[in-house]
Amino acid sequence: MTNKEVELIYEKILNLGIKKENLIKGEPMKNHTSFRIGGPADIFIVCENEKELSRILSFVQNENIKHLLIGNGSNLLFKDSGYDGIIIKLAGDFEKIEKRGEDEIYAGSAALLSKVSNFASINSLSGMEFASGIPGSLGGAIFMNAGAYGGEMKDVICEVDIMSKDGKNIRKVSGEDMGFSYRHSAVEGSNDIVISALLKLIPSEANIIKSKIDELGESRRSKQPTNLPSAGSFFKRPQNGYAAALIEEAGLKGYSVGGASVSEKHSGFVVNNGGASYFDVIELMNHVQEEVNKKFGIMLEPEVRIID
Repeated sequence: MTNKEVELIYEKILNLGIKKENLIKGEPMKNHTSFRIGGPADIFIVCENEKELSRILSFVQNENIKHLLIGNGSNLLFKDSGYDGIIIKLAGDFEKIEKRGEDEIYAGSAALLSKVSNFASINSLSGMEFASGIPGSLGGAIFMNAGAYGGEMKDVICEVDIMSKDGKNIRKVSGEDMGFSYRHSAVEGSNDIVISALLKLIPSEANIIKSKIDELGESRRSKQPTNLPSAGSFFKRPQNGYAAALIEEAGLKGYSVGGASVSEKHSGFVVNNGGASYFDVIELMNHVQEEVNKKFGIMLEPEVRIID
């Protein structure tokens, strides 16, 4: 957008009732992604409740403005030039977590997985231990059916509340109808928005759950480069084998382009060693794909969402 267009749209959004402190021009996306890469978005909006989100979605649809809703930014790679459009981030009511009944948790899509997992542990509910170390939000995790250590979101999702892309209605979708598969759900590609979910868990003893969370946390810290910015596992698991093993066998462990490199600790991770650019990561990704394909005849697909 031109500066004039940004100013005009900014004023229109203010008139929708969005707080001025929740509306920012030129906000760097590196501040909102775990990769710590990405230039400024034309307009960055924080929505605190369903009414605000509905108004914003209706507005961007009517005005035909390019937009993207993000969670905790743990699986995103933005260009250094930034995002030509509106970024929407959920907060406030969307961060709520509460227990329902004996074995269910209701949480907003902006709730961090680590907090949902901890809340479940405190309330003696098992099933979310696998997600305790995933640095994402519930909505993003449902969107891509995130998983780790043998668990996936599909294992615990009972029901999902979804807002239509135009903000006009909210529907409930059962876990069975979410179309979950490996790193995929029915909302992927639809532009509809996960706003909350009901999780079905298993009553257990809090100390046993906490022990499991601590065990997985120690395993994660010992095997993954948690001390450096990354977007988690960079490539999807191929049908034959594991991405990390293929990358290591291709001799690419530690391979670098600019400030980005294949982690020395875990070959499935691409890390930002400091000052890595979007193009560093893309060039590194292309080289890894080419070399693995040349050696094994397998084309690795990125698990990270690369934002145009």
